[in-house]
Amino acid sequence: MARIKNIELPNEKHVCIGLTAIYGIGRPLAKTICENAGVDSSKKVKDLTDEEIQKLRKEIDNHTVEGDLRRDVQMSIKEKMEINSYQGIRHKKGLPVRGQRTSRNARTRKGKGKVVANKKKAGK
Repeated sequence: MARIKNIELPNEKHVCIGLTAIYGIGRPLAKTICENAGVDSSKKVKDLTDEEIQKLRKEIDNHTVEGDLRRDVQMSIKEKMEINSYQGIRHKKGLPVRGQRTSRNARTRKGKGKVVANKKKAGK
């Protein structure tokens, strides 16, 4: 069982896919890491030797991933909120930040719909 940056890589997956379990590593970066470390990306994680795992660790140390990256992202969000930029204001209000419409379909950011009291229609 390979453990890199305190993340257990899934055993049954190929190395290049398994590396994406680490925050900040996507498919293209995982492929580059495998090439630079000299590890066959089509090999399963459970078949890696200790030497290959060490090579992967050393190569991943060259990139900002996991805790450092999470901290950087949170700090940049906090900075935007402090300077009251447009994106910072949207973060504060809990609204979509990147220009999406909110008249419909913004439920991921806005949360569950709020019930509005039923207005009685003027009867004839």
